[in-house]
Amino acid sequence: MINGIINVYKEKGYTSHDVVAKLRGILKQKKIGHTGTLDPEAEGVLPVCLGKATKVCGLLTEKDKVYEAVLLLGRTTDTQDITGTILEEKNAACSVEQVQAALKMFEGAQTQIPPMYSALKVNGKKLCDLARAGIEVERKPREITVFSIQIKETALPRVRMQIHCSKGTYIRTLCHDIGQALGCGGCMESLIRTKAAGFELKDAVKLEEIEARVRAVREGVPQRELAREDLQEFVRNTDWVFLQYPSASVKARFSKFLYNGNSLKPEWLTEWKEEYEQAVLRLYDEKQSFAGIYQWDETRREVKPIRMFLE
Repeated sequence: MINGIINVYKEKGYTSHDVVAKLRGILKQKKIGHTGTLDPEAEGVLPVCLGKATKVCGLLTEKDKVYEAVLLLGRTTDTQDITGTILEEKNAACSVEQVQAALKMFEGAQTQIPPMYSALKVNGKKLCDLARAGIEVERKPREITVFSIQIKETALPRVRMQIHCSKGTYIRTLCHDIGQALGCGGCMESLIRTKAAGFELKDAVKLEEIEARVRAVREGVPQRELAREDLQEFVRNTDWVFLQYPSASVKARFSKFLYNGNSLKPEWLTEWKEEYEQAVLRLYDEKQSFAGIYQWDETRREVKPIRMFLE
């Protein structure tokens, strides 16, 4: 089994679940999960976790993201993007200055009502399934943060913009709401996720590239199970997403406590620094194999595990 994270370039037409399903077939490995849904028509960065790294999926979903979107002014649709049924069309008689002012209104902490055409569930049913059946239900506003919106290009009625936002932000809904604020309506014409959980668009690889690499390996030794080394140019180690935290190693004679997921005393580490009491800590065994992330427990004067990733 391969453990690690692949920065997949999700192409148009695929759901995030499609990407996972295809990777399972390519790698012949069941334990795979993605870190944040992208609409079928959206493309871009989709970190996919393999093996033991699936434990990090929830943590990466929490991270903020960066998108590049094209807002089409003057058109309102039921899906809030150009794939939906047109509800209203107006002349987008607004200036670039008015657009810039409207975008500024949507920066910062705010609440957003999720769209009906989404994978969110209400009473066990997906909103998108209800919407297709002509049923609209009340949705609770969700707290989000839009850290910044930068205009990259304006060719009215189209505005290409870069959006840095928190998890749970619907860019389609943002486009819709901006159009409403301008009085002419609007919808999302295209969307590319350019950054998520530290992974960037320039490093993302398409499924066909991964498949070609796997095919080349299997042609050489058809019966051999794939190893991490076979895809080293594509797979990041699990600890890569925690490199912002300080690291420490456990002394060999205390490794059994590490492997069992126990809390660890400071003297069991090869060295102890005061900074370890103030931060999340990456812990490794004596062979420098990544074990997990830990945090200081002041009451017990120990570091306790937050999440284990032993391979």
